[in-house]
Amino acid sequence: MKKLLNWIIPAAFGLGLWFIPTPEGLTPQSWHLFAIFVATIVGFITQPLPIGGVSIVVITVAALTGTLKISEGISGFANSAIWLIVGAFLFSRGFIKTGLGKRIAYNLISAFGSSSLRLAYALALSDLILAPATPSNTARVGGVIMPITTSLAKAFGSEPQDGPRKIGSFLMQSIYQVNTITSAMFQTSMAGNTLVAALALQSFGIGITWGDWAMAAIVPGIIALIINGVSGKRWKMEDRNVFFVGEAVTLPSEALK
Repeated sequence: MKKLLNWIIPAAFGLGLWFIPTPEGLTPQSWHLFAIFVATIVGFITQPLPIGGVSIVVITVAALTGTLKISEGISGFANSAIWLIVGAFLFSRGFIKTGLGKRIAYNLISAFGSSSLRLAYALALSDLILAPATPSNTARVGGVIMPITTSLAKAFGSEPQDGPRKIGSFLMQSIYQVNTITSAMFQTSMAGNTLVAALALQSFGIGITWGDWAMAAIVPGIIALIINGVSGKRWKMEDRNVFFVGEAVTLPSEALK
């Protein structure tokens, strides 16, 4: 019943708008396209199918009703920026599913994480390495960096309810700021970046390749990462002794076994 309701709700929104008299100043085609658009958004929320499946159904409906030509409906699939995002998402799934992303991070922590500052830099370097092939900054942090950071904080007895300012809040603040920086450094480090490049080409005729974006952003990005680490050194932690965390290497060693 719930599955059927998930289909009925978006259909009701779409049909309701479809049969409302076309407002003045709009053509019937544009109003019908708006109705399909609203039904699509509602479909994304109720999810009778995964988002990809809903999109295909919507394109089919738009073509069958004559609202859009088939060539217009599928024109988005010819956009190279979209396929760049798709390819990067496939790589990111590989990083997360195989555990390669975590292994890279753990190895860097094991090699360089002898203090809280170096630990933060190791996490930052991990994010930087993964960024070009992970167009979802949420997936990059949520699937790889965040679980490792949480484990490290717990290893030092720093949890949200118990001693958060020992080292946990410092590391969390650090990875949040780092992720914001790395998301702007590569065209494929955040899904929105490729859309910005596509809009620049369509609106101003300015083509921005992956290499152009990286060359322009790499230097200010690295400087920002360095400054972020140095400024983080001033973080007021309850236990100053935790600044030296040589024992942090034991957690990555155990995880890599």
